[in-house]
Amino acid sequence: MDGLSRRSLLKLPLVLAMPQTNVNQLPANLPRPKDDGGARHLTGMALPDLELPSTENRRVNLSKVSAPRIVIYAYPMTGRPDRKLPQGWDDIPGARGCTPETCGFRDHHKDLAKLHAEVFGVSTQDTAYQQEMVKRLEVPFEVLSDEQMAFARALKLPTFTVDGMTLLKRLTIVARSGRIEHVFYPVFPPDKHAEEVIAWLKGHPA
Repeated sequence: MDGLSRRSLLKLPLVLAMPQTNVNQLPANLPRPKDDGGARHLTGMALPDLELPSTENRRVNLSKVSAPRIVIYAYPMTGRPDRKLPQGWDDIPGARGCTPETCGFRDHHKDLAKLHAEVFGVSTQDTAYQQEMVKRLEVPFEVLSDEQMAFARALKLPTFTVDGMTLLKRLTIVARSGRIEHVFYPVFPPDKHAEEVIAWLKGHPA
């Protein structure tokens, strides 16, 4: 064998021998999600009066957040470098890209704050799963767990199922005074979405 011998390859740490999933990058030619009408009813609705567990170890009622505006980006599931994504994940329109989307909101967090918008992420993973992601990616805002689907049911959010998991389809809600003012759906590409939200906020000052 050229380079490393077979014996030396066997001595490599298992983590190097196993293929890793790069959740920070989007593969080329991802299928673009289509507007299936799953979010057309949301604009004008009141945010539900319920509490969701936060990565800050508290409970958050989005209908009572006092910020002039809140941006709630709902996403299916962030991947982890040490775990495989569900089989066929990249073939599901709108599934891949939760980590790049979160990093976009992280990187533009100060820009959104200047526009008087407070950001929250929401997914159906449990808080412990979300806390690992928040720590690893150094996310400066709270991510909320809708593991019990209370928020999704109250707003009739669009979902899909894979590997026995019910996941939220990717969408973003802009709310003001407890009521939904604007909805982005479908969201594509997810890694540029924070910039899309900022452009809308600049065009619609509170």
